[in-house]
Amino acid sequence: MKKEGIVYSTNKNLHIEELEELEVNKSDFIVSVCFEKKGRAGKGVTIIRGVEGNQNMLKSLAKEIKKTLSIGGSNKNGEIILQGRIQDKVIALLNKKGYNTKKVGG
Repeated sequence: MKKEGIVYSTNKNLHIEELEELEVNKSDFIVSVCFEKKGRAGKGVTIIRGVEGNQNMLKSLAKEIKKTLSIGGSNKNGEIILQGRIQDKVIALLNKKGYNTKKVGG
């Protein structure tokens, strides 16, 4: 883990090594990939739910998926929201990275 984010701390007992990310076993949980239109003015989005890990890991995964598939999106409330109906591409990419995936909905 990069030690960015902490500029200065007055805590003498702070150990930066303990702040490193815990390695999450990707095959221990199931990531659901679903398509939704409701509440989005008719525009469809693909939503990835159930990714275990901290916010930084989720953010980097979202960035990698968006860059690889050349699409827009965001991550909010522990979910990755991607523009368009791209469930199959996302599932293939996540499976290649070692995640267990499940297609939910159409």
